[in-house]
Amino acid sequence: MTPDRGATAPPVAAPARTPSLARRMACFVYEAMLLFGVALIPAVLGTLFFAQTGQRHPLQSETALRAFALVVYGIYFVGCWSVRGQTLAMQTWHIRVVAATGGRVGQWRALARYVACCVAWFAPASLLAALLGLGPWQGLGAVVLGIAFYALLALAAPGRQFWHDLVCGTRLVDTRSVPSSVKP
Repeated sequence: MTPDRGATAPPVAAPARTPSLARRMACFVYEAMLLFGVALIPAVLGTLFFAQTGQRHPLQSETALRAFALVVYGIYFVGCWSVRGQTLAMQTWHIRVVAATGGRVGQWRALARYVACCVAWFAPASLLAALLGLGPWQGLGAVVLGIAFYALLALAAPGRQFWHDLVCGTRLVDTRSVPSSVKP
């Protein structure tokens, strides 16, 4: 049998493009602004408790409120990444998180990515600031420098992905370049 000369092979889907580092960092900043609003949830709950009872509960400590905020953020990120593959900021910047194979990210992988993000983005500089006894503003400066340094490390990573994505088996893709058959 000879192939039909008029037939064409089905188009091969090109792999999705990685968003530029500048776009990913702009999304990061936008996400931080959105998370400020989400952070009001634990603050309001703590204030309501204090207003209703007139006493401070041990769980109203600064450490407890930070832990509660991390849980609230985790619910937000894991939920968004596992359901749509995007947070609100990622939708705005046309970025989606997918499994390394290109499929959807499950809840466990999204949770692993959330934990890895917290560790990679914030832990090194926060620990250094604590060990050096830096004040709040100097500690914030250390965290900002740590974020910038970690972001620049993506330029040396395979596919220019963030290192936590490589570890978790995920990657960020530009949704403007993803074929419609791949989008969820």
